[in-house]
Amino acid sequence: MAVSGAAPKLQVKGVSLSFSSPRGDSGRVQVLDKINLSIQPGEFCSIVGPSGCGKSTLLSVIAGLVAPDSGTCELDGKQIALGDPAVGYMFQSDTLLPWATALENVRFPLEAVGRKDDGLCMALLKKVGVGQFADAYPWQLSGGMRKRVQLARLLAQQPKVLLMDEPFGALDAQTRLLMQEELLRLWESTGLTVLFVTHDLQEAIGLSDRVLLFSARPGRIKDEYAVTIERPREIETIVTHDAYNELFVGLWRSLKEEIVLE
Repeated sequence: MAVSGAAPKLQVKGVSLSFSSPRGDSGRVQVLDKINLSIQPGEFCSIVGPSGCGKSTLLSVIAGLVAPDSGTCELDGKQIALGDPAVGYMFQSDTLLPWATALENVRFPLEAVGRKDDGLCMALLKKVGVGQFADAYPWQLSGGMRKRVQLARLLAQQPKVLLMDEPFGALDAQTRLLMQEELLRLWESTGLTVLFVTHDLQEAIGLSDRVLLFSARPGRIKDEYAVTIERPREIETIVTHDAYNELFVGLWRSLKEEIVLE
């Protein structure tokens, strides 16, 4: 849960970004426009918006993978550097090493900094529910199991902030719901600060303390919605909550104004 009154854990200050025009001329395409965002310690914040509005690009900027034209991204008041282990990044695509077992994959971020702690790695695999598959290779695991291993590997990094870019987007509907429940359980037990990108309004409302709605490109924060539904939450019953329905309708109506069908 977010710590009220505390200094922000993550801050995005005046971030703008443009890319070279795909037409090959000297023009630029504005992707992000003066993004300002503060996330409190322990807060779960989601970003939704139309396709191509810069949601995923913002996560790449925060992680230091893409340099903005202007603005800064700070963790605990200090500018984030590329490769900062305090920032964990979970992509939509499967990023497990195919030649490594589940245990070896979770061990990887520790080995990268000269550490070895198989006790911690096994504990994390058990924490996400795949401890019995420690010796399995990614190709031997289901999509949901691979996502659990990815979560364990991120937790082994011992981050302070999790950036999650549609991490469950490629899963089937049932597995996606199970992973949402698992993520809520892990978040509640760790107190991590999470910035989560999704196209799924139900997912955003069900998981979050706050939902940010991005405009069409160039991406700006158009609206902000506080999710006041009490915790702990059950994904299967949250849709029956009056506040859920009000949030869903408000988000969808505002989002529809930004969607352009080509």
